[in-house]
Amino acid sequence: MTEPESANDMTTGRRAKPSAGVVSLDSSGETAVLSVSGALDLTLAPQLRSLVERAFRLRPRVLIIDLTAVEFLASVGMAELIWAERLCTGTTQVRIVADSRNVVRPLQLTGLTGELMLYPSRAAALEG
Repeated sequence: MTEPESANDMTTGRRAKPSAGVVSLDSSGETAVLSVSGALDLTLAPQLRSLVERAFRLRPRVLIIDLTAVEFLASVGMAELIWAERLCTGTTQVRIVADSRNVVRPLQLTGLTGELMLYPSRAAALEG
């Protein structure tokens, strides 16, 4: 049995590549939750956009985008978060869940923490 790949390969000193990403949608009542995992990059961004559109058509009061399982946030991923916020303006409140430096730091450096509603946990985002 092999061990799972760690964030750092101890033999070469190189960082391991983020895993392929997945986006899933769960809708319940007035809340829709998108859970994102892996690398939110050029490969995963179209899937996120598609599911944001699907969630938006459900007309939830709150759309939570949970990034706690995201290992890498590329600029295209940040652009999709801003696009989701703008799509939903006036009808649905978008709340972003992020707790890791890999996600929060790029948002801080680009000034997007001033545009997006960030929460440290899904529970906090659900409470508002």
